[in-house]
Amino acid sequence: MKKLFLMLAAGMMAASVNAQNTAITGNKAGDNWYMGINAGLATPQQKFGDYGFFKGFAPKVGVRVGKNLTTVFGLAADADLYFLSKTDSKSLLGSKTFINGMNLDLMGTFNLSNLFAGYKGEPRCFEVIGLTGLGWSHAFGYNKMNAVNAKAALDLTFNLGAEKAWQIYIEPALVYGLQSWNSAIGTQFDGDDFKFDSRAAIFQLSVGFNYKFGNSNGTHNFAIAQLRDQAEIDGLNAKINELRADNNAKDGKIAADAATIADLQKKLADCENRPVQVVEKKEEFLQPHVIFRQGKATIDPAQYASIEMVAKYMKNHKDAKVKVLGYASPEGKVELNQKLSEQRAEVVKNALIKKYKIAADRITCEGLGATDKLSSENDFNRVAMFIDTTK
Repeated sequence: MKKLFLMLAAGMMAASVNAQNTAITGNKAGDNWYMGINAGLATPQQKFGDYGFFKGFAPKVGVRVGKNLTTVFGLAADADLYFLSKTDSKSLLGSKTFINGMNLDLMGTFNLSNLFAGYKGEPRCFEVIGLTGLGWSHAFGYNKMNAVNAKAALDLTFNLGAEKAWQIYIEPALVYGLQSWNSAIGTQFDGDDFKFDSRAAIFQLSVGFNYKFGNSNGTHNFAIAQLRDQAEIDGLNAKINELRADNNAKDGKIAADAATIADLQKKLADCENRPVQVVEKKEEFLQPHVIFRQGKATIDPAQYASIEMVAKYMKNHKDAKVKVLGYASPEGKVELNQKLSEQRAEVVKNALIKKYKIAADRITCEGLGATDKLSSENDFNRVAMFIDTTK
């Protein structure tokens, strides 16, 4: 017999290790609590008075509060009340009071389905759960008996609802008296040696339901953690390091580009602050040109920079005189191009006079018609040019 118990214990330990080999989430201190109520009937295992096994029943109600510590093991606290089934002193626990007796028990719970078959990520629709533990019993009435008891039960449990938050169970149970005492009248009751001991066990059958409160993992139960193997983790770490290296390289390039931009901005500022360079008088043509669009004699905003350079030159040299020469590209009729070249010279002259306040007697203009001599690209033949005519 001893060897049989050792073999059974070893088998349960191996099954438990296998059941807990899966990593789970939702196991914090506030997780996996449940609460419920139950009701049923109780009957004595041994005859006393008019009562015996299935020869007298007492209704009972109970409250249960529990917590699942793992997918297999948990703790539960029960409080059961037993009521009269007869109105005389020969009721189940020898009481004339409405409440016959009570049990308070603290038990360990064992999910046998998970223990032997493992946990699949959520409770099964049907599970078998064992309960066993110790408690305290009290019989009301004139005998006022107290006892230490042991309780063993088996829950045939149905998990209901989309989230398996509700449990309905059928529970057969035995409550054994281990030691009793009665300071008022001793342990004798009408000639029967009733002590809440193993000879006076109570068998009870209950039906109840539990509600499992929500967990930190967003469900009402344990959830299987999504684990990755080490090779996958190493691969992801390598990818992360590669992305970090790429990011660092890009940061370096951005820093280098920022330095280049800062250098160019400094050079631009130095160029803008530098005194305007003008063509020496020994050169006949001044360098700035004003470029026009095809068929147009209006000055684009970007072209005023060239006119401004000539204006600054004339302001710096009070005796300088300038002649504006207008040109057109060779497309189109000769007469139209001649008129367009004259208009371009005239509009540049007017800009020097009106916008930059250069005296009109210092500027002359002439339209030279179409040309293809200035450039092989026609876009650069639609220009106005400046000649220094200072004597």
